[in-house]
Amino acid sequence: MDARFNMLDNEMAVKFFKRFANASLVIQQSPLPKSTQELVSLRASQINGCGWCIDMHTKEAAAEGESAVRLNLVAAWRESTVFTEAEQAALALAEEGTRLADAHQGVSDETWAQVRKHYDDDQIAALVSLVALINAANRLAVIVHQRGGSYEPGMFAAALS
Repeated sequence: MDARFNMLDNEMAVKFFKRFANASLVIQQSPLPKSTQELVSLRASQINGCGWCIDMHTKEAAAEGESAVRLNLVAAWRESTVFTEAEQAALALAEEGTRLADAHQGVSDETWAQVRKHYDDDQIAALVSLVALINAANRLAVIVHQRGGSYEPGMFAAALS
């Protein structure tokens, strides 16, 4: 399956992409740990079946020093011993915030309480924004059939330059 549309070859799409990318910079520069950002992005992308984003976030996390064991266990984080309680709270928020149609209440009070326990207000703002942004990115890539496999670490940052 080839990509249906190249978002970087269209003037209107490029304008949107630049603004979208600038929003991601706010999150990247936030006090939310970079490793948590990548784990959350990876988990939401797995749920949404976004090969491009799975490829990107796996490679970016590995380039930042994330272990292969942790990356391989993100999809089964509940059955793993390699994630901190704070990371587990973030991953639960990512799942519940991504699977809104699967739960009548969205993010559970229990998950929200765990997030509040482990993160301050600025980190929570970044985490909530990240879940929203990665879900939007997944949808953009899935709609146009942007496939995974060709991403190289740093490509996203280079595209912002």
